[in-house]
Amino acid sequence: MSKVLPSLDEIDRTLLRMLQDDSTLSLAELAEAVNLTTTPCWKRLRRLEENGVLRQRVALLDPAKLGLSFTAFVQIKTSNHSREWYHCFVETVTEFPEVTEFYRMAGDYDYLMKVQVADMAAFDQFYKKLVNSIEGLTKVTSTFAMEPLKYTTALPL
Repeated sequence: MSKVLPSLDEIDRTLLRMLQDDSTLSLAELAEAVNLTTTPCWKRLRRLEENGVLRQRVALLDPAKLGLSFTAFVQIKTSNHSREWYHCFVETVTEFPEVTEFYRMAGDYDYLMKVQVADMAAFDQFYKKLVNSIEGLTKVTSTFAMEPLKYTTALPL
């Protein structure tokens, strides 16, 4: 379980919001925006990284411009809930590059994954690879996104 950082002040929250918006901002730009010099600003960022609040800085790519505009949500039920099966299942699914998000769920389905591929034919190949790689799946249901209406990686701070 993740440890929650005891307190984030408004400067921490501002820095995090700014980095969520543009992780290429320089230390000088960040420091100026929060009225700090670079050394205390750098120390805050380092503390946020060490505490795991700031996990990584990445580039967000446009799936459509890369030919990966087909988004599927796959719901899975299983009859096997053993520790060994779970670890094997998680290891197998996380190796599929098409799976961009993967969750263990409460409710009618045990697992949910978001899959990003080029088209229905590519999804069909993924689906066949998935169901033939893992024993014990009792139900696999897929739904397909027609249009993305909101997408963000930014957390509400």
